[in-house]
Amino acid sequence: MTTPTERAEFVVVANRLPVDKTVLADGTVQWKRSPGGLVTALEPILRNHTGAWVGWSGVPDSDDNPEIEGLDVRAVPLSAAEIADYYEGFSNGTLWPLYHDVIVKPEYHREWWNSYVAINERFAKATAEVAGPGALVWVQDYQLQLVPKMLRELRPDLKIGFFLHIPFPPVELFMQLPWRAEIVDGLLGSDLIGFHLPDGAENFLYLANRLGGHEASRRSVGVRSRFGSVAVGDRTVKVGAFPISIASGEIDSASKSRAIRSRAREIRKELGNPKTVLLGVDRLDYTKGIDVRLKAISELLEEGRLEPQETVMVQLATPSRERVESYVAMRAEIEQLVGNINGNFAEVGQPVVQYLNRPIPRDELVAFFVAADVMLVTPLRDGMNLVAKEYVACRSDLGGALVLSEFTGAAAELKQAYQANPYDLDGVKDAIEAAVTDPAEDRRDRMRAMRRQVLAHDVEKWAKSFLDTLRDTNS
Repeated sequence: MTTPTERAEFVVVANRLPVDKTVLADGTVQWKRSPGGLVTALEPILRNHTGAWVGWSGVPDSDDNPEIEGLDVRAVPLSAAEIADYYEGFSNGTLWPLYHDVIVKPEYHREWWNSYVAINERFAKATAEVAGPGALVWVQDYQLQLVPKMLRELRPDLKIGFFLHIPFPPVELFMQLPWRAEIVDGLLGSDLIGFHLPDGAENFLYLANRLGGHEASRRSVGVRSRFGSVAVGDRTVKVGAFPISIASGEIDSASKSRAIRSRAREIRKELGNPKTVLLGVDRLDYTKGIDVRLKAISELLEEGRLEPQETVMVQLATPSRERVESYVAMRAEIEQLVGNINGNFAEVGQPVVQYLNRPIPRDELVAFFVAADVMLVTPLRDGMNLVAKEYVACRSDLGGALVLSEFTGAAAELKQAYQANPYDLDGVKDAIEAAVTDPAEDRRDRMRAMRRQVLAHDVEKWAKSFLDTLRDTNS
């Protein structure tokens, strides 16, 4: 742990810690490193400086600070009631649907908002305690949008960045939020605010001008990012687009290993060695468009455009927010669609759709990417969608094809994918059919271009771009 005299030079503030806490049956506590791309990108920077990570352990009523060599980890405790109101309530019952184009109607409850304010204050205080003089602080995502302003009030010496990992909504939708001005003011406590796409940055600039009474001036800087700025008193807040990516080199190397290649062949054999393996990999969430691809496949089979004897669809769906009513209903609908397809088109021992509703180990997931002929990524709205990039990174053989929703952040970069509007079922069907039937050389050309993009712009470059820009801001 850092002492007051050696407080952190660089602090990451996120809803979750970079490790997961597990309490075993005998009461023993185990901490396991989280596999996320953000951890992969930032851990070397944290270790090369006096670094700290502020976040929640994922376990109610726990304030244990795990010991991780070379890294100060500060756990922010949350009670079960606070998790229900701040996390499941305001973060995921209000902000998540609002920021994802109101696919499900957001709920606006004052008690949820009050809890969100209180927990953001707790995160800000914990960060103020661990950060050294003039430290660089990077606040992550929609659960902590009030932290920048709160932290600035506590520690005006800090340089504060904020990055939103989900889409930022159009102005007309954001204006529904009863606490819209408070959210905008909270974010404006930052020196730099980052979004995946220029559209998100533009939406925020407009709102900052409208709700905060600040003048927004716009300009372009750099090759891959567009920036604007907002005057806040005597400060200037930079606003820009920084498309997040993956540890593409690491995934590329893993996909080439003998063990992964062997497992990919086994997977195809276990599926009956079909001519075409279609794959979906998603958290079980209403934004992901799992139902869209299943309906498209059902109609393609019915119309004879896909052969059931030659086609297997694998849908890997990680459980998510299982206590939330809309998620329970969505899971039931997806399972019914799977049952209908198999009931209509499967043979004994040969299901057309293989559906797994559980977490999949990382190496197994990479093997599925290598095994799949067509990757289906059909969200109704997604900030980026890293699964699309991971699939491309795994295809050093230039095999495979990517069907990609136009409403993902990844669509702006992976232009050679078979793109479709997920609200246009005929368009999705055409994209899937083209991905299956186009000449192999056409598909190879598309994959070659996408791999060039993904391998050149990895998560390390994304983090460096954001942090370099943050360092260059004038507090």
